[in-house]
Amino acid sequence: MVTVRPSRETDPRRSRQVLAVDPIGSGIFRNPLHVVLYYKSVSEEDSGWLWAGWAMESLSRALSEQQPLLAGRLGRGEDGDGDLEIVSNDNGVRLVQARIATTLASFLELLKENDEAEAQLVSWPDIDEQSLRFSPLFYVQVTNFQCGGYSIGISCSLLVADLLVKEDFLNSWAIIHNNILSSNKGSPKPLFYLPALRNIGSSPTSSSITRSSPRKNCGQTRHFKVTAANANANANLDSEICKSFALLCIEETESRLGSKMDSEMYLFVKEKSEVIKAEKFSKHGLVKPPLGVKTLVTSASWDDLGTNDVAFREGNKPVHVSHWIGSVFYGLVMAIPSPSEDTLGINILVIIPNEKEEY
Repeated sequence: MVTVRPSRETDPRRSRQVLAVDPIGSGIFRNPLHVVLYYKSVSEEDSGWLWAGWAMESLSRALSEQQPLLAGRLGRGEDGDGDLEIVSNDNGVRLVQARIATTLASFLELLKENDEAEAQLVSWPDIDEQSLRFSPLFYVQVTNFQCGGYSIGISCSLLVADLLVKEDFLNSWAIIHNNILSSNKGSPKPLFYLPALRNIGSSPTSSSITRSSPRKNCGQTRHFKVTAANANANANLDSEICKSFALLCIEETESRLGSKMDSEMYLFVKEKSEVIKAEKFSKHGLVKPPLGVKTLVTSASWDDLGTNDVAFREGNKPVHVSHWIGSVFYGLVMAIPSPSEDTLGINILVIIPNEKEEY
């Protein structure tokens, strides 16, 4: 495991307020978004070990040029006792290199019967409330398969997940990565090339890699796009507006699954670029959007996020992509705005826990 920091100092530093009356209950220290991309090896110069070496440079640049907030830390204001906020202090993200004793094809077959195995391909320790400045918000794990194929597992806090989703960080990073490969065609190996030096058959110690929560705790996720015509698209999207739109998506989820969600759940709302709010709310008593606002709710999917097209080597798109939100023990709704000139658009994720006995 290594730390990758932005290629240059972030100045001025960016920050994001985190408004949460009940930080522990809302899960802001626990819930991550996981994305796993699987790649075949297309040449001798393409392997997970080589990818990780080049990624130390490309990720460093991507953090600096695109999203330095991902390399920041969660804290409690300047005096250490105020409101929570994320500051782009350049402390860095974690990059983990691992290997697994199976082929990529065999692993993908295994997933058809047991997706629990995917927890091996991501790294995520919960944010330590007592040591916030030592807890990264973003992890990358590259896992090498016996056949030469590899997976790239992305794990990030829900507090910055919108940067991954709405701001298309992965594609931006892949473009930077490809540019570096093109400019270094004469260099067969990256400067930071650290292949495994253990004897074949040996395994890393259990403490060397931090595993994420099991897939059984990820819950069921339904993804919706809400478009509201005749609304002020430039207005800030507050939690009350999102609650009313979320109610439409919750009702649709209940109808599809044939079951009722708990009356109380948590809502994550990106109200502004510099503010994210997490609060508990009850679906009872909520009112739908005003009749004067024509609202269209359409089903979406993880595929709409564009991750199926993320190619860190030109022409080599992932053969499979998985997404899930971990450590979901209570109902959870995420609202990420995507305003346009004429309409107010919101991406809404409704996550229902799988096992209610674990509440």
